[in-house]
Amino acid sequence: VQLVESGGGSVQAGGSLRLSCTASGLTFDDYAMGWFRQAPGKEREWIACVSQGGGFTDYEDFVKGRFTISKDKAKKTVTLQMNSLKAEDTAMYYCAVYGGSCLVSKVIYWGQGTQVTVSA
Repeated sequence: VQLVESGGGSVQAGGSLRLSCTASGLTFDDYAMGWFRQAPGKEREWIACVSQGGGFTDYEDFVKGRFTISKDKAKKTVTLQMNSLKAEDTAMYYCAVYGGSCLVSKVIYWGQGTQVTVSA
């Protein structure tokens, strides 16, 4: 299984970025997927998840209303649209595949990460 993330970069506070994660080596429709992030000196934290079919999504409170996760089955890609970015959103962002439903299952595969830097 391979997860390839893209779309990270540097942006000013209030700006937007769109992260993408393309999966290969698995049956894309069978897996819930999510995004996590890890800032320097902090533990990795969950951000959002999307169900196998893409019809259910959930978000951590600190990104609700600003971030949107979606799944494109044809492209085998999960996307995280990030708007109204804040300096505290600066972190390495990781794509993840869950072993089952995204709220009750463990992550079984991780991407390599893409850096997001937001300047105040």
